[in-house]
Amino acid sequence: MGQGLLATSLLSISGIRCLAKKPPNIVFIMSDDHGFQAISAYGGKLNQTPNIDRLAKEGVLFEQSFVTNSICAPSRAVMLTGKYSHLNGVIDNSKVFDNQQQTFPNILRANGYQTAIIGKWHLKCEPTGFDYWNVLPGQGNYYNPDFIEMGQRKRVDGYVTDLITDFALDWLQNKRDPQKPFCLLLHHKAPHRNWMPNIKYLHKYDDVEIPVPDTFFDDYSTREAAKTQEMEIARHTFLDYDLKVPDMPGQQDETEWEKMGSRMWQSTWRRMSDEQRAAWQKAYGPKNEAFRRAKLKGKELAKWKFQRYIKDYLRCIDSVDENVGRVLDYLDRSGLRENTIVVYTSDQGFYLGEHGWFDKRWIYEPSLRMPLLVRYPAEVPSGVRNTEDMVLNLDFAPTFLDFAGLKVPEDMQGRSFRPILTGKTPTDWRKAIYYHYYEYPAWHMVKRHYGIRTKRYKLAHFYYDIDEWELFDLQKDPEELHNVYNDPAYAEVVKELKAELEKLRVQYGDTNLQKYLPSKPQMVRHKAQGKKVRYLIPPDSRYDTGAATLVDGFAFTDGTYSNINLKTGWQGFEGGNMELVIDLGKEQLIETISAQFLQQIESWIFMPVAVKFSLSGNGQQFTVIGQLPNSISERAAESVIHSFRINGIGQSARFVKIKAKNRKTCPSWHPGAGGKAWIFCDEIVVL
Repeated sequence: MGQGLLATSLLSISGIRCLAKKPPNIVFIMSDDHGFQAISAYGGKLNQTPNIDRLAKEGVLFEQSFVTNSICAPSRAVMLTGKYSHLNGVIDNSKVFDNQQQTFPNILRANGYQTAIIGKWHLKCEPTGFDYWNVLPGQGNYYNPDFIEMGQRKRVDGYVTDLITDFALDWLQNKRDPQKPFCLLLHHKAPHRNWMPNIKYLHKYDDVEIPVPDTFFDDYSTREAAKTQEMEIARHTFLDYDLKVPDMPGQQDETEWEKMGSRMWQSTWRRMSDEQRAAWQKAYGPKNEAFRRAKLKGKELAKWKFQRYIKDYLRCIDSVDENVGRVLDYLDRSGLRENTIVVYTSDQGFYLGEHGWFDKRWIYEPSLRMPLLVRYPAEVPSGVRNTEDMVLNLDFAPTFLDFAGLKVPEDMQGRSFRPILTGKTPTDWRKAIYYHYYEYPAWHMVKRHYGIRTKRYKLAHFYYDIDEWELFDLQKDPEELHNVYNDPAYAEVVKELKAELEKLRVQYGDTNLQKYLPSKPQMVRHKAQGKKVRYLIPPDSRYDTGAATLVDGFAFTDGTYSNINLKTGWQGFEGGNMELVIDLGKEQLIETISAQFLQQIESWIFMPVAVKFSLSGNGQQFTVIGQLPNSISERAAESVIHSFRINGIGQSARFVKIKAKNRKTCPSWHPGAGGKAWIFCDEIVVL
């Protein structure tokens, strides 16, 4: 009998060792814009996240986890490739990810793993490196979202966080090969703007007053770059789209900004079912009526907006936490728990009213710090809170490959933190992290900047149309209110940090700031240059830099661009056509006419449907010499500049008329479906 027990014990030990030798499964759960402040395991008092907290109790929680570029698409590209933005090509949200480049899912798949991504992809291309994919187009919608499953698009009834988890559990249970190790990327849309909670949580926090952050009414007195941002809850949220207070019947929006918010809200509202709309009306109707009656102003209005924003944000997280629990429960009861690495993170941090803000982008702590929790019972101890080691989203790819027993490619810039998870931090582990943000000018108007963060200090350089340095002593000033860059007491600190910053820029190959600055037009000399332009249909007043800029001789080269400043020479026409006449001053031979247009679909700017060219000798009777249809796909993800050009005209004329036909509204697949589409024109060239 004793021998039998011994044999059983030996078999059991042998089985555990066999299990340990199997490549681990990976479940990589990522939410969008989930600030660490809204996870109770991090000590936050805003809400409770019991299921995410399970990962902290059963694994490791990192307090010093950071993003390299705090914005959605760039962060995702960094995680996939293990390379900084300037090397993987996605420096901002306008860029298309090169899906042929090396990624950790590709490497895992080539080495026997079965791979899948379900949920948010957000990289403007089809996912590659996956045996199965079912992703949201673009940002996706909270209610009744479209999904693209292996290239086939369809609308699915339900709430997006639940649906993503449903599809993930279905793949885990029914669609994978149980004989292979797997890697599942389960990526949620929530709690991304516009923070639409599930119906079951619409009334949660109704009886709670969320404390306003101490820095909510920050005046940015020592931080020049912060003074020109456009991400304040009080001033830059849409009352309808963000805060769910739609216009009353007969009410007219006063500004173009308000009109944009209304269009986006109406698109969202139309997607919901009658039952869903009724539930929303029941939850928000009485509260909205009370808000309208109160007629709040000033700080009281700002505080009301904060309450509406933060409660909806937290309600979205309640759904995320609930669905994390569903996944953990499945792994626990299916026998997969011991040999499955579960990672929970967000693509970056987020502002929950700190400095008065929502959104991310800055090197400041709320957006720089990411939540990171890891559970792997076969190797990682439980209940560990790592407060010292600085890890980056850059490290995820090397870490997954390391756990899989695969060699980490030498061109990956991150480093595996597997040793840290087991309590064996390498002696040469980083003491500082490097950050670089590029998306300016753009939404929220956060200046371009790069910088370094050590355990105690943070140094940042804001550049392009500004040249400002900021230094914060995080020990004395954790809320980063006092820029001490010019304080003589910190002169030596500045010197040391600048030296370390340059060292990191060289190490990561990010020394050419000019390479990624917004594109500039080139001089083109032509017959219409400096001539008089008369609008028959004028541009929108917000994008009217003067008709003369259309013939000032500065034109872009046709192609794709990552950064186009819409305020430098572009003329914008919202919802209607562009029509104008150029007076060349005298009759002359014309061989070529071209008109250059921009497409930037995320800004609701599309190519004209067609452009018509006409000539006249007297400015009264015009002869059409040609009409060119658009040849650029309306779904082109990057910013595209394209010239509609007629060659070989061979006619004499004094007057040139150009009419560009607007498509009028955004297409049905676009987030702004039904809203007014823009056309943007810059240089008109006559040769």
